[in-house]
Amino acid sequence: MARVLITRISSFGDVAMLVPVVFSVAARYPQDRFVVLTRKAFAPLFENLGFNINAVTIDVKKQHKGFWGIFRLLRSVTRYKYTHVADVHDVLRTKIIRFYMSVLGKHVAHIDKGRAEKRQMIESKKVNPPLMPTIERYMEVFEDLGFPAEMVFTNYFELKERSLYPLRTIVKEKKGRWIGVAPFSKHAEKVYPLDKMENVVAKLSQQLDTTLFLFGSGPEERALMEKWADTYSNIITVSGKLNLENEILLMSYLDIMISMDSANMHLASLVEVPVVSIWGATHPNLGFYGFGQDPDNAIQADIECNPCSVFGEIPCYRKDIACLNSITEEMILKKVDRVLYKKKHIDQTDEVEQ
Repeated sequence: MARVLITRISSFGDVAMLVPVVFSVAARYPQDRFVVLTRKAFAPLFENLGFNINAVTIDVKKQHKGFWGIFRLLRSVTRYKYTHVADVHDVLRTKIIRFYMSVLGKHVAHIDKGRAEKRQMIESKKVNPPLMPTIERYMEVFEDLGFPAEMVFTNYFELKERSLYPLRTIVKEKKGRWIGVAPFSKHAEKVYPLDKMENVVAKLSQQLDTTLFLFGSGPEERALMEKWADTYSNIITVSGKLNLENEILLMSYLDIMISMDSANMHLASLVEVPVVSIWGATHPNLGFYGFGQDPDNAIQADIECNPCSVFGEIPCYRKDIACLNSITEEMILKKVDRVLYKKKHIDQTDEVEQ
């Protein structure tokens, strides 16, 4: 039996994209054990994902910080007697782990992030053809390690029973349409102007038989969402009220999610919810689009300086973030209507076929 250590410490969205890959590989090799090394906040993504999948956590701020922290991490890695290491992060800590394990004679493989290709796309602004999706890059690592597999993952709750009962603190039953809105992202260059997003929220809240759920974290984000919920009707804030698995459970009941290029886009993708994603400094073709999402559901302005960064961390050199400010509220609302109409038609067709 092989014991495969999979290293992906951050970020949230990239860890979420690992879920379909780990599920599919573990399903192909049920006799082996797959262990994901990640942060404590992300570990629940892999709990109950499969009988031969589990997670171990890394504390980069305290226990595993600095030289002695890495030493403690290597000791724990040795203790678990891993036979293989799949490094799907390729940062300093994971490089040290895989080097150490290779010295011990273990099988190791690491991700090719395509950094040169991404840099070329940023510099040239030529976004076609799209670069290899991150999920496919993850799959390549396992193939190089000797665990080739087909993608068989479809839905995070495919093998679990779903119920609204765990969500009873915020909602009892589903009535009408449920729309999720995740208006935040880590970097300002990926956040749609919040005054415009408030207009979108206000108009959606006025639609018949519609309930909005606002997703976000952090005190400032929570305060803004609570303000919107107090100002407009039919809005429920989720922040701080549910754990990660129950947030994903709530997402699974949504009819649609409106999100930035952020972790919430990837979480909604894990439960087959169509996402209208709004893109600013980054671009879907760089390889970070949501798993199984329709490319037509992405909204992005066609301006000469886009994309300007891979992750959105570089401040706008124009100082006006035109890539986001040129997207109107009406563009988002029309896209939402179009996606909901398409989803309704597909659902009706499925019912007839059944």
